[in-house]
Amino acid sequence: MSEYFNVADIFGENVFSDKVMQERLPKKIYKELHKTIDEGKELSPMVAEVVAEAMKQWAIEKGATHYTHWFQPLTGVTAEKHDSFITAPRADGTILMEFSGKELIKGEPDASSFPSGGLRATFEARGYTAWDPTSPAFVREDAAGAILCIPTAFCSYTGEALDQKTPLLRSMEAINTQALRLLRLFGNTTSRKVTPSVGPEQEYFLVDAEKFLQRKDLIYTGRTLFGAMPPKGQEMDDHYFGTIRQRIAAFMRQVNEELWKLGVSAKTQHNEVAPAQHELAPIYAEANVAVDHNQLVMQTLKRVACQHGMKCLLHEKPFAGVNGSGKHNNWSITTNDGINLLDPGKTPHENIQFLLVLSCILKAVDIHADLLRESAADPGNDHRLGANEAPPAIISVFLGEQLQDVMTQLISTGMATSSKSGGVLQTGVRTLPDLFKDATDRNRTSPFAFTGNKFEFRMVGSRDSIASPNIVLNTIVAEAFCEACDVLEIADNFEEAVHDLIKKYLTEHQRIVFNGNGYSDEWVAEAERRGLPNIKSMVDAIPSLVTDKAIGLFGKFGVFTRAELESRVEIKYENYAKAINIEARTMIDMASKQIIPAVIKYTRSLADTVLAVKAAGVDTPVQSELLAESSDLLSDTKVALAKLIEVTDAAAAMPEGRERAVYYHDVVMTAMNELRDPVDKLEMIVDKEMWPMPSYGDLLFEV
Repeated sequence: MSEYFNVADIFGENVFSDKVMQERLPKKIYKELHKTIDEGKELSPMVAEVVAEAMKQWAIEKGATHYTHWFQPLTGVTAEKHDSFITAPRADGTILMEFSGKELIKGEPDASSFPSGGLRATFEARGYTAWDPTSPAFVREDAAGAILCIPTAFCSYTGEALDQKTPLLRSMEAINTQALRLLRLFGNTTSRKVTPSVGPEQEYFLVDAEKFLQRKDLIYTGRTLFGAMPPKGQEMDDHYFGTIRQRIAAFMRQVNEELWKLGVSAKTQHNEVAPAQHELAPIYAEANVAVDHNQLVMQTLKRVACQHGMKCLLHEKPFAGVNGSGKHNNWSITTNDGINLLDPGKTPHENIQFLLVLSCILKAVDIHADLLRESAADPGNDHRLGANEAPPAIISVFLGEQLQDVMTQLISTGMATSSKSGGVLQTGVRTLPDLFKDATDRNRTSPFAFTGNKFEFRMVGSRDSIASPNIVLNTIVAEAFCEACDVLEIADNFEEAVHDLIKKYLTEHQRIVFNGNGYSDEWVAEAERRGLPNIKSMVDAIPSLVTDKAIGLFGKFGVFTRAELESRVEIKYENYAKAINIEARTMIDMASKQIIPAVIKYTRSLADTVLAVKAAGVDTPVQSELLAESSDLLSDTKVALAKLIEVTDAAAAMPEGRERAVYYHDVVMTAMNELRDPVDKLEMIVDKEMWPMPSYGDLLFEV
């Protein structure tokens, strides 16, 4: 890492960007490629050949020896297979460095071992990766050298999507088509494209690598399965936005530099609420690029942490008793000529186009709250959602005072005549300037909050791809736009029709709007009264993908076929069961091989002490009490361990699918909690030198 650098000089230097393409491609080829990117035109083989040659030369100049089709299968992480540029040696012993248009456009990784949910039989191995020209190629530098990474979609031999990117691109086409219909109704004839933009905030923990390697639970599952709380947690709020420690600052500096080179606009960094927790946030990018960039962010955080003697934990709940990590998905819709459809302007009550867009989104979120909840479902997220550290599991929309007031006016009278303004915030200190404040405060307890010119979906898990929530958002809003346009395009009086439609949507879907405290018990009761779903776990959320409503929605806009949805349901049940099975077996391994032997050693030492002291004629009430207490807890541990072994074996013997996943959730997880309870109590008794793994205090405060 260089000592000093100018961000402007290095930003995007490892990206085959539009600027690089302009410099290296003939003008005609550059224009043809842009037709593919901007208009979805088919890419000709001739154009692909020229682009491939230019991309190869650029990558080789960057030190690249290999290229890879970089794709996102249904594993939750990215996948890649590296091929070198060299071809067969020539007669004179030299080699050629080649990269064809065919190799750029299409790859063929083995598809048999990736999750397919029954779409592919194991013996049917063929799958294809297809170049996505809307997300720029880049050169990644790591221990393997420099690799040209080409973002691609991944599909089966029979055409079904086996990845996250394909349905995301389909959903982006859907919202583009329907948003343009809406804009034309309002007289906009110049905007050619509407694109969802996303800015995902990324939370993560950093722990010392040596301590990490002494914890089997962190190694195998990404979270601590045992652990007593230290004397101090996050009670003092002193870590939040606190001074960044030098070791962490050095890590952040390298992360930023590497991300900037890859064109990722990393902007914000700070300490988060929990000890050892931090956050990184980028500037907005088109949804497709933002999804790719977030994968790069997660990979870079992990890799750079290792270089600094640390481990980056992306699990949603690595430590019990302190806040877990999420990923806020900030979503907006913008045109190619810079119009943000979610910008209310200074007088939102007069902005009819915005009010229609807003009412459509409220309708979409209300009707498809179950799908939106499912898009954030993850085994780790089950520990956060509804636990007063993250949004509740109940989907609701925060609008704030200004838009709530406009909505109330429209519902009650059909007309809105005013909008609340922000006003001036007076600090009461003469030397400080008065500050202009927003018309609306924020609400950190809301799952889906309007925050000025965007919606912030706060439910997403910290290690999850943001593709899934954005696929859902794009598609449900496309449906609402479509249905609105179907009404307005045949209306005799557009102005009357649009006002009536806004009032209708706001009236029918006002139940989804809630500006209060989402953590309160009163809201749970109120949400139930309103008829809002309260989906508390991943296994409860998964069925929403294959309701008639969901199949009709995704089928109408070509985002998912019924078979693709059914396959994802199967994969999600299987992934949940596998995740909990690994956690349960890790607990069994740790309790059997580490914890119980350590406690036996401690009790034996304590018993020897008691006998020796008694032999000297001295009473031992404290030692005897500790021996009795630890022995009782050891007995409880052994009983709970036997129960966990029994139910875990029973779960593994069940047929795959929903029944097994539900059993893991209801029975195995309960047994895991029952084993953890006596072990955490024992940790508070047993001599620290005898305890077989680093404590929470060691992990959270000694980074």
